[in-house]
Parts: sequence; structure tokens; C-alpha cells
Amino acid sequence: MKKIAILGSTGSIGTQTLEVARTNGDLEVVALSAHRNIRLLEKQVRKFRPRLAAVWDGEKAKELRQNLRDLDVKVISGMDGLLEVAAMKESDVLVTAIVGMIGILPTIEAIRAGKDIALANKETLVTAGHIIMPLAKQYGVSILPVDSEHSAIFQCLQGGQEGALAKIWLTASGGPFRGRKRGELQNVQVEDALKHPNWEMGRKITIDSSTMVNKGLEVIEAKWLFGVDVGQIEVVVQPQSVIHSMVEYADGAVVAQLGTPDMKLPIQYALYYPERRYLPGERLDFFKLSRLTFERPDLDTFTGLGLAIRAGREGGSLPTVLNAANERAVALFLERKVGYLAITDIIAECMGRHKNIENPSVDDILATERETYEYVDTRVKRSCMTCLHVNT
Repeated sequence: MKKIAILGSTGSIGTQTLEVARTNGDLEVVALSAHRNIRLLEKQVRKFRPRLAAVWDGEKAKELRQNLRDLDVKVISGMDGLLEVAAMKESDVLVTAIVGMIGILPTIEAIRAGKDIALANKETLVTAGHIIMPLAKQYGVSILPVDSEHSAIFQCLQGGQEGALAKIWLTASGGPFRGRKRGELQNVQVEDALKHPNWEMGRKITIDSSTMVNKGLEVIEAKWLFGVDVGQIEVVVQPQSVIHSMVEYADGAVVAQLGTPDMKLPIQYALYYPERRYLPGERLDFFKLSRLTFERPDLDTFTGLGLAIRAGREGGSLPTVLNAANERAVALFLERKVGYLAITDIIAECMGRHKNIENPSVDDILATERETYEYVDTRVKRSCMTCLHVNT
């Protein structure tokens, strides 16, 4: 029986991973972690009986420990808790479903402990791919993609001749604002941006999808996962979300992975690779499928995609600035402290002022993240004070 640990078990990917485990019955969940949602985490612990439960928030961890005093489970907290989950001796695979650059250190810890990684935390490769991929090779562990697009690419590469890959076609739905121009997005509200046409995801990634920054992050992630240049990755808008991505080979053949928009498929494929298993759910019906359409992404409207492609090409610490500025700007938008278009404006400003570090260490990456957060917060605070002064 394969034993798994999950970082971020209360989020969208984490909960669906547990559904896969429950459905199959031969995955033992040995560790779970959450940020603050101890109500759901407690339910998960009682159902799956892991040996470890980690909570980022120390006070919430104390509360959970008290709530679970009738069970034989160790409750831990903070980064030390995440690292203990990551390197847990009993686990075989670490599912990194945690959101943000907080996933870097636990991923490194898990690799050094010889764990295979089912990777749903794209920020780890976006900001530290130059560290993670060589380390995984050194320790002989597999990095198995969980994102639907990267799983699709991974599946399309099975059986392909090494060195014959010419291009990756990375598909995008276009999000809720496909077809609109930048001026039409001036008054977009949080509720508008959270209405994704095809996928059900967490709030942050749904906003990222609407700005297409998420697709840019996926370009950088694909660069590291599959060892290609950014110039070999082409983003194509496929509004029906039926083709999850494609691979073009040197002879011109294109292999695509198609399916319904269901994240449990890439999760299950990563956990059981190379085995394919039955997965309950809707199947693609070609007789009901009226058409498949393709469009070029509108880089004039969705400027975040172009910024991400630039960061991927230049590398160094610039992808960290891109990611950190986006994380903070999206959080501020969700808090209704900045407008929708301010998200990509903030990213562009942060990237424009950054002095790139060519080969950043983990310390450099985390320091760059902190500096970017601080700059964004100062910028927004200054902007708010200016508005207040003008209005008075």
C-alpha cells in the first residue's frame, strides 16, 4: 500500500486528493496539513487517521490538539511542522497542494528524504526550478505534475523519443473575460473574476486564471518540468477546456490529451504513475462535442501573461518578483483594497524596479519575496493616503 502525505489538505487539490484516496482504498494517508481551517482538518483526521497533522497557525494547532486528544495523532505547527510532514519516514509520496512559495522548503526537505513529489504547488518551480530539478535528479526522486496542463504534457510525452520534442502547446480556457479589451475590465469586481467558465478552483488561482497570470506561471513551470526553453512553449486559448495540452514532435506529429475538466484525473495519474486506473465520473462524448476552437492569447489585454513569459526567459530572481507581486496584489484585490487592473500594473512595476539575481539561492529567493511584499504594501498604502488627501 502506497503511503502519502499531503501539504494543503483542506484546499481544492488536497480535498480531491483525499477523494481519490477514499475511492481507491489502497492509499494510506499518513500526514495532513492545513493553514488555518482546523474544522475541516479535524474531519479529515478523524476519517483518514493520519499519524501527523500540521497547522501553520500555532494557536489553531493548539486548538486542534485539544480537539483531537482522543486520537493517537501528533499535531505540529509552523514551518517546522511542514518540514516534519515533508520528511516523514513512513510516507512514499508528498503531495504539495499548498499555495505559494511556502512550498519551497518542504519540497526540498522531502526530496532530500527520498520522497517522490506529486507537485501541485507551481510556485516552487516558478521561483526555484533551477534548484529543485537538479536536486530531484541528484536524489533519484520523481517530480510528478498534478496541474491539469502539465499532467497532460507529461502523459503526451509517454512513449515519445527522447530529444524529439519540438514544441509544447499549453492550453488556456481564456477565463471569464476572454474576448474583452482592457478598458472593459476597469470596473471588474471580485465576484466577476471568481466566475470561471469551466473549472472549480481556489480563490487565488481563479483570479490568476482570469488575468492569465496563471498561464504565465505554468509556462515557467513547464520550462523546468520538461527541460525546454520558454521559446518552445506556445500558449493557445482552447475555450472548451477539452484539450488540456499538446506536444508537437520533431516530425510534425502532435499528440494531445483530452478529457472532461476534472482535477481528480491528474491527481490519480500522479499518485499511481505509471499505472492507469478506473476513475468514476463523466466521460468525454465526441458525438455531443459540437466543436473545438483555438485562439491566440490577447497579450494587450492580458498583460500578465507577457510579463510572465518575459520573467521565464530572463530567469534568475525575476520570476520570484513576478510571483510575489502577483500573490500580494491578488490578496489585496480579494480584500477590495486595489482594483482589478492594478494586479498586473503592480507586477509590471515590481519587475521594472528589480535588479535581477542571476542564480539565486533559497535565501535570495525568500529575501526577494519579502522585499517585493514590502514594496507592494508600501506602494498601496501610499496610494491610499494620496487618495484620502485628494478626497479631503
